[in-house]
Amino acid sequence: MRTILVVEDEPKIRQVVTSYLIHGGYQVEEAESGHQTLALLERTSVDLILLDLMLPDISGEVLCQQIRARSSIPIIMLTAKSAKSQQVHGLEIGADDYIVKPFDPAELLARIRAVLRRTNEEDVLADRIVSKNGELVVDSVRNEVLLKDQPVPLTGAEYKLLLVFVRHPCRTFSREELIEKIHSLDFEGDTRTIDQHIKNIRQKIETDPKKPTYIQTVYGVGYRYSGG
Repeated sequence: MRTILVVEDEPKIRQVVTSYLIHGGYQVEEAESGHQTLALLERTSVDLILLDLMLPDISGEVLCQQIRARSSIPIIMLTAKSAKSQQVHGLEIGADDYIVKPFDPAELLARIRAVLRRTNEEDVLADRIVSKNGELVVDSVRNEVLLKDQPVPLTGAEYKLLLVFVRHPCRTFSREELIEKIHSLDFEGDTRTIDQHIKNIRQKIETDPKKPTYIQTVYGVGYRYSGG
């Protein structure tokens, strides 16, 4: 049985969410502050964190970054902030998905299952992927990318996107598939944002970005990684 950590300082909301999860077949741990969360993670293993952004001691954004610095546990943010820019920022700093309050119990459980499915898929794949005889290294344990032994300064979205590619060499992804991989299920941004991410990655890892050898365009379809 999977264990979900609910981080929420409002007792009534925490109780309702916990009830949803128990009825959905999950075990539940609870925390009402950032410091309590970090202490609990030191002694307890959980499979996913539901993280409220408005906590009494540490903001949810800061807590997300602190958790992500030490762990790859999936994080779904619970937020009352509906502005798309704020939601995207949460994804950029390490969250795997977000859900806006008030939310439907069925949607909450569906998002948890979706994130856990993606996590299960990634868990069976290599943690350190080396391309072109060691020229490019993507290390998902350290969350770093090295090009000729030098760190590559990627944004969160760029890193997630590159990780998807290197873990699925020669597979062609549509822009819609890539959005689902690196953003939330209902991301409403233009699919051209993927093109911009690809352009940025190419500028950072390609010898000649106009003639890419790693991430190649498949015209009319999307992109594929050919860096082996």
